[in-house]
Amino acid sequence: MRNEYAADLGLTEADLAPDWHSQFARWFADAVAHPLPEPNAMVVGTADARGRPSGRTVLLKGFDADGFVFYTNHLSRKGAELTANPWASLVFPWFPMQRQVTVAGRVEQVTRAETEAYFAVRPRGSQLGAWASTQSAVVPDRAALDAEYRAATERFAGVEEVPAPPHWGGFRVRPETVEFWQGRAGRLHDRLRFRLADGGGWAVERLAP
Repeated sequence: MRNEYAADLGLTEADLAPDWHSQFARWFADAVAHPLPEPNAMVVGTADARGRPSGRTVLLKGFDADGFVFYTNHLSRKGAELTANPWASLVFPWFPMQRQVTVAGRVEQVTRAETEAYFAVRPRGSQLGAWASTQSAVVPDRAALDAEYRAATERFAGVEEVPAPPHWGGFRVRPETVEFWQGRAGRLHDRLRFRLADGGGWAVERLAP
């Protein structure tokens, strides 16, 4: 079967939406329709105060003209690194479509109201897990983690709405660059980047592959 996102289609400046978030919305809709197993999966890269990097895959939970939002334990490794060094990169690796989106920008915490609104619609098991897990901390064994989960289950037994833990919440990556990568034959890929320019406007640049 022919891949509708085959390399010969390419990506030209004329193809782009007028802004990065509209272009991302187009490609994200394509990824959902493809369908990919986890179209909202993205690799989040952070660095500590000394510049030592780390990365992991998380799920995108929202995006608009202000940026990309994900949620996590603020005491986790990524949470601690973002507190010490509030910059991050994102990579959306949509390999079956020969597409990739990369983002770099400054990070801020979302409002508590946003965190609580999102936490309220999470599955109850995930809510309890947020209370049970001291994310990124060393634990003695699986039994200890299961015991914490049972304790959280008992703690909130009979409670209709589990509250969001005070150490849990969202981060918003406000991009300074958003690059759209389309695979092409001969490794002469198309790379078009929206870059935040001085004065707040966005420049569109073509990068060599």
